[in-house]
Amino acid sequence: MKYAQTRQVMAIAPVIPVVVVPDARSGVEIARALVAGGIGVIEVTLRTEAGLAAIDAIANEVDDICVGAGTVWSAEQAERAIDAGAEFMVSPGIADEVNAVAQTRDIAYLPGAQTVSEIAHLKRRGVTATKLFPASVVGGPAAIKAFASVFPDLVFCPTGGIKEDTAADYLALDCVPCVGGSWLVPAAAIAASDWASVQAAAERGSALSGA
Repeated sequence: MKYAQTRQVMAIAPVIPVVVVPDARSGVEIARALVAGGIGVIEVTLRTEAGLAAIDAIANEVDDICVGAGTVWSAEQAERAIDAGAEFMVSPGIADEVNAVAQTRDIAYLPGAQTVSEIAHLKRRGVTATKLFPASVVGGPAAIKAFASVFPDLVFCPTGGIKEDTAADYLALDCVPCVGGSWLVPAAAIAASDWASVQAAAERGSALSGA
């Protein structure tokens, strides 16, 4: 099945940590803390210049973690992310040129959608797994239930506004194998190099299941 590898990435852990890194070294320490806490996947966003360097460092220095690139909007970004070692890519919304690179390079890709029309657009391009962003704004679990009734063969990774105490509401849905969340690696913890709190959050996140 096309994009079968995307679902495999989504099955690694109940939460995909969405991380904004200030530098490559912080990315490595975050990844190590996540692995120690039982989370074997990380999405490093390309919102900072350090994103690609962090992906490269994590891919080369941290075992037992699947590293991906987030906020990927262009074909150039996609190619650079893959060359840096990204094993999957994520876009907050539709980015057809990134989808094309993903198919050419045979890499897992999770594009975002917010509406029925956007989900239908992705499905016509062979996508069977999508990020729903911002999940808490577009209707939360109730919206996903409605989408799933129209697209029963799709799975969703809701992201945006999800917290540790609300994640289970999403994970209770059969079509939600995982959620995306930034709460595992807050900016304050990064600034303080508080990797112990990241590990503790990962331990709690790895134990999450549907309510």
